[in-house]
Amino acid sequence: MQSIRRRLTISYTIALTATIVVFGVALYWERRQSSEREAEQQLEVRLAEESHFAIRWLQAQARRGPVVVGLPNLGQRDSTYELVSDARGLFEGMRDYLFVADDFGRLVYVSPPARDLTPQALVEVRRIILRQPVVDQRGQLELLPGEARFRFLLQPVGSVSGELGSILVAAQPSTELNGPAQLLVSMILVAPLILLASTLLGYWLAGRSLRPVDTMVEELEAIQDGRSLHRRLAVPTGEDELSRLAQKLNAMLSRVEQSFNALRRFTADASHELKTPLMVLRAGVERSLTDPQTPNDLVGSLDETLRQINQMSELVTNLLTLARADEGRAGLVLAEADLRNLVHEALETAELLGTEQGVDILSDLPTEPVVVPIDAPRIRQLLLNLVTNAVKYTGSGGQVSIGLRSEAALATLTVADTGIGIAPGDLEHVFERFWRADPARSRTGDRPGTGLGLAICKWVAEAHGGTIEVQSRPGRGTIFTVTLPQVVPETPLVTSTE
Repeated sequence: MQSIRRRLTISYTIALTATIVVFGVALYWERRQSSEREAEQQLEVRLAEESHFAIRWLQAQARRGPVVVGLPNLGQRDSTYELVSDARGLFEGMRDYLFVADDFGRLVYVSPPARDLTPQALVEVRRIILRQPVVDQRGQLELLPGEARFRFLLQPVGSVSGELGSILVAAQPSTELNGPAQLLVSMILVAPLILLASTLLGYWLAGRSLRPVDTMVEELEAIQDGRSLHRRLAVPTGEDELSRLAQKLNAMLSRVEQSFNALRRFTADASHELKTPLMVLRAGVERSLTDPQTPNDLVGSLDETLRQINQMSELVTNLLTLARADEGRAGLVLAEADLRNLVHEALETAELLGTEQGVDILSDLPTEPVVVPIDAPRIRQLLLNLVTNAVKYTGSGGQVSIGLRSEAALATLTVADTGIGIAPGDLEHVFERFWRADPARSRTGDRPGTGLGLAICKWVAEAHGGTIEVQSRPGRGTIFTVTLPQVVPETPLVTSTE
């Protein structure tokens, strides 16, 4: 659930980041274009104002006297004329490029910023001024190589002593646009805060949206055992996907409950019905074996038949036990008992079995009593199943050890062997019913069994509020660890009695 929540939050954050970046780039580009257009408009207005100012001043100067004076020799700036000193003094303070030409297109004045231009740039200016007839003209020209093109405004001066023809004012657009730069700084400062707030909000919204799914998971975890299949999921209000999911899960649980109940009833009924015929068969075979008139050639067959009947009786008994446990009818009768006594009984059985197979039996028991509230027959059954399995899968010359210790209000039973061990991939299946690590180990092989012993051990341990775990390595042996609480749980473990 948390991983889905994180993935949703990360996806939302990535999508929001991409949206903000795209929006920011588009906004910055549009703002820059607008600022450039605005700067160009302001530049054109400035050029027009400067041009009009220069024309009015020259016209006013012409009414007072000469505007240009002739030079005895060819003067600077490609002309034999230049503006009078009064006009030059006024124009010297202009920040933009100002060119004043006579009727023949010869320059009679160039403002200080334009006096450092290259000859090629002056040729470009002359080319524009020489266009006839002289009319208002706007455009762009390159005055400084490698830099932005200048915008210019060319206007005729009008009748000024018949000597001046036109004025050209040029200026370079400003490359510093404050508006876009300020916008970029603002976005860089604000965007992380927006992303952080949006991520936190998205994480909260994802958790809130997935809360019904989390509730469903918790309810499904509580329904995992066979006694809770009657429970159903709470269906969220509305007709959204979660509501439909809950309805489908409830329908599936209903079908599973029906199938599980039918299978459980069949197992219990079949086990119960088979007990009596098996008892009759065993009694008949035992009488035949003890009858002196029984032919010797039939004794071996009858003995094998009796062994198979005993195994089948054990299988039926185990099936009936598990079926009643699934139905909640295999209740426990708890009473305080010293586990050491039950371990001693298991040790005696283990020694008998170990003597037959050449297996040494070791024990490690505390000197102090280990008193635990248990159902003694069930714990005895658990111990016998574990020690029987340990001896069964330990070869001659091996060892089986049984340990008991008490600490932290827990009693821990261990049954370890040096047998063939269990493969790592099989450990998770050892407590499953009818599961056997080696399919060749059938009930008629060298190590006969029903495949239900460890499943019963797991049920007994969990019914007492404890746990059972297994550790094993192939060829190195196996260790089963059973942990039981030494205090009576507040919630009664007995739900029903047999």
